[in-house]
Amino acid sequence: MGNLKVTYVCVTLKLLIMQKEIKQSWFFEQPPKEVWEYLTKPQLIEQWLMKTDFQPIVGQKFRFTFVPKNESKYEGIVSCEVLEVKPFTKLSYTWNGNTKDRSRTFKSIVVWTLIPKDNGTELQLQHNGFTMLEDILTHTNGWKTCLKRFEELINVI
Repeated sequence: MGNLKVTYVCVTLKLLIMQKEIKQSWFFEQPPKEVWEYLTKPQLIEQWLMKTDFQPIVGQKFRFTFVPKNESKYEGIVSCEVLEVKPFTKLSYTWNGNTKDRSRTFKSIVVWTLIPKDNGTELQLQHNGFTMLEDILTHTNGWKTCLKRFEELINVI
């Protein structure tokens, strides 16, 4: 069984390196309009993601800020610019940051797609542009954690 786990981890890491992007999908019982609010209203975004001055306006520059954990390699600022806004359907923005020691930067793009379903909304995340495996792994785990909070918040209503 041990060799099977090692093989699985190696294949998974190779696939992540090859694709250089994160793709995740969630289903919510709420309609797209309600899910959209959690992606576009700063007071709601701050409850599941990070503090932000986001506005859903193409060309708008904004930031996400957080207090990095001691073991984090990233500084606490993500600089962004809104690229696309299609209400209740699609939202995309740049996602750019630095390591704490400023030895390396990352520039990537986040795309949210909302797909209406008979009994709710499928929310797809695509985060691409990564060049370092460490960034892919860290952001994959980060998005899973944040979207778990998103799910808990939206289901309180």
